[in-house]
Amino acid sequence: MGLYSYFRISKPSVQKVAPEDVPSTYRRLRNQTFWGATIAYSLFYVCRMTIGVVKQPLIDGGVLTAAELGIIGSAMMLVYAAGKFFNGFVCDYCNIKRFMAWGLGVSAAVNLLMGALGLLAPGSSAILFLVFVLFWGFGGWAQSMGAPPGIISLSRWFPLKQRGTYYSIFSATPYLGKFLSFILTGIVVGWLGWQFGFIFAALAGVFGVAVILRYVKDTPQSQGLPSAQEIACEEPLASDKVHTRTLHWKVFRNPGIWIIALSSAFVYITQYAVSDWGVLYLQKGKSFTLEQATQIIAFSEAFGIAGTLFAGWISDRLFGGNRIIPVICSGLLCMAALGLFLFTGGSYLLNIVYVALFSLAIGIVFCIVAGLMALDIVPRKATGAALGIVGISSYVAAGIQNIVSGFMIQNSSASGQYDFTSVSIFWLGACLLSFLLPVLSWPGMRKKIL
Repeated sequence: MGLYSYFRISKPSVQKVAPEDVPSTYRRLRNQTFWGATIAYSLFYVCRMTIGVVKQPLIDGGVLTAAELGIIGSAMMLVYAAGKFFNGFVCDYCNIKRFMAWGLGVSAAVNLLMGALGLLAPGSSAILFLVFVLFWGFGGWAQSMGAPPGIISLSRWFPLKQRGTYYSIFSATPYLGKFLSFILTGIVVGWLGWQFGFIFAALAGVFGVAVILRYVKDTPQSQGLPSAQEIACEEPLASDKVHTRTLHWKVFRNPGIWIIALSSAFVYITQYAVSDWGVLYLQKGKSFTLEQATQIIAFSEAFGIAGTLFAGWISDRLFGGNRIIPVICSGLLCMAALGLFLFTGGSYLLNIVYVALFSLAIGIVFCIVAGLMALDIVPRKATGAALGIVGISSYVAAGIQNIVSGFMIQNSSASGQYDFTSVSIFWLGACLLSFLLPVLSWPGMRKKIL
């Protein structure tokens, strides 16, 4: 079997489910696919966030500097950006089960190799730094194989009227993965050392691969079922009759998608600034221990889950489909909470309140700007293409953020003391643009392609 044949979308099954069994079989397989992909994608993030947890042990142990860690982190983000763009287009044609399983499996292998390398060569060296850059960058491509099949599964298994709600739930998985990573990986690193943080993430990835292989299905048709649109008795859309390649080109040429992509870039700068550097900032800037710092940032991710889960409901039900009002309200709350976190002191509990409010708000902005706005203006057959365009912009920005933040933090340090003022202004400015740009641009780009 060739590579193309292995990964291409499944053909309809010759054996059909009996008409009287279609509703129950469809609901069962749809739920298995959704929850399998959701759990697995959260474990993609456990594999992705290891570097964010182990930064302080690596710096204090003299293994790597803040600037070097910024370069390593950016290697993943920049490769991830290119991979998400490429894989977003490709995955519209692919078997999502196989595609997703391979991505998580390779990501787990990268973590295992980095942990093993740390055990074999625990000291600082130029070779260790270069190998970490190469491994983590390669892991970025594997990571880019997670989101496209997960979101495309929504288009294949859910009718339009249900997609927004389930998209909000799926969009919460990054926060769940980060929460698990900061809590569980943080505990492992505190007990056994930074090398075992990578090894633990690898084991989590292997478990995720097993979940995908057991529960995720490619399409309803491959299971002997009618399409989700047929089951829901949806009227065919004009775009359903257009070739996928033509729709991809229309999406690529639509300026509205690129405005959303730029807006999402600033969301990701803000979001990843706290995820990637929050633990180090709390340790070096506010003198918390590793255990306290990881717990505070874990609370941040937990409340991000709530924000993302409620984003679709708030936008669709509370504001009648209006995307602008929830973006403005949550954007202002996000900026205020981030400012308090970065420019005030406060106790352990008060910092939890700051990051909880920040993540609650950025979760809403993230879900609406980086997700629902894009889905509102593209046909379902080009979901992956839209995701690819938004993804490359978002993760290039996140990668640049890692480099810029790392060097700004490194240049502000002296004799082990850190001044986070300049990098805090950079993060806060990105937060402002993350919601200001889509608010100003949305009225002119709402028209759906086809």
